[in-house]
Amino acid sequence: MVAVPLPFALRPNEGVAAARRPPLHIPSLDGVRAASFLIVFASHAGGLDTLIPGAFGVTVFFFLSGYLITTLMRVEAGTTGRVSFTDFYLRRALRILPPFYLVLAAATLLAKAGVLGGDLQARAVSSQFLHVYNYWMAAHGGSGVATGTGVYWSLAVEEHFYLIFPAAFVALSLLRFTGRQKAFALWAMCALVLAWRCVLVFLLHASVDRVQLCSDTRLDSIAFGCALAMWNNPVLDGGGDRSGAGSELRMRIAFSVGVGLLLVTFVVREAAFRETFRYTLQGIALTPLFIAAVRHPSWAVFRPLNWRPVRFIGNLSYSLYLVHHVALKAVAAHSRLGTVTGALVALVASLGVAWVMHVVVERPCARLRKRLSVTRSAVAAA
Repeated sequence: MVAVPLPFALRPNEGVAAARRPPLHIPSLDGVRAASFLIVFASHAGGLDTLIPGAFGVTVFFFLSGYLITTLMRVEAGTTGRVSFTDFYLRRALRILPPFYLVLAAATLLAKAGVLGGDLQARAVSSQFLHVYNYWMAAHGGSGVATGTGVYWSLAVEEHFYLIFPAAFVALSLLRFTGRQKAFALWAMCALVLAWRCVLVFLLHASVDRVQLCSDTRLDSIAFGCALAMWNNPVLDGGGDRSGAGSELRMRIAFSVGVGLLLVTFVVREAAFRETFRYTLQGIALTPLFIAAVRHPSWAVFRPLNWRPVRFIGNLSYSLYLVHHVALKAVAAHSRLGTVTGALVALVASLGVAWVMHVVVERPCARLRKRLSVTRSAVAAA
């Protein structure tokens, strides 16, 4: 097993005390997942982009993914004093790949049979199976694949990021950076990505798809979540007295600033701004919003995120994300329902398929991840 011992297992600023608690429960997390999915769904169903861009839902997914993965790595490092690359990639593979390939294979076969639209092209479909569809889509457009599988570009961005992030996490730790220094290193990387987007847009006049879909221009949306997990993590780090009136007032001010910044990114529709500064400002804005959602789930604005039906949708969000656009396209192709009615039918169908996948695929894979993790930890200890 490839595992790197780290020098900070006993550092108080690494949140080791929190890392030794039972499995993490993060308030509002499932609700934020649900809200992100519903934003994307409404955009694909039609009409929401005039209020909130559907791409924002994907940005929130990226931020959440970076935060959660990095938090779990900190827990592992704080508990065992090491980070296992093998375990990391094994967990990611069992979490991501079975639903990924199941939905993609089913949609491709349905398109081949004529049930779904899509003029299948071998190279385009292969790019999806090989996790490079975002670059293919930027260069050749979204044709050549099963209708409704265009969302796979975002999975490619995440997989590319996580190919390199464990090594970056270990490198920052071996340099004995504090949590704050790690966060600043990640923010510096985000600044470099912003600069690269500006070069592409203002100097090279790159297409919207080149900037919006490719890993080298979008990985900062994940890195902002990683930075939050490194420093001022609302789950692992103390951050002083959170119960005092002064602390809550500061949190409310930060929350208001975050909301205001998000509104700016929604209101300003100028193309160059959207493809350069928008992603950066949204990453900055999401940081205080996410801290507030986790630390203050009882605030009125966050209570719906913790309702059971909302958490249920959040638990299914990955499978829902994979299947929802296929369902929307299938309903539109095989019925004469109106936009709203068709969207509701597609949503119910997506929930049904996602629930079956959750029970038949995701839960068994989660049990296997846990069993393999325990076994490998026992072997490493021996």
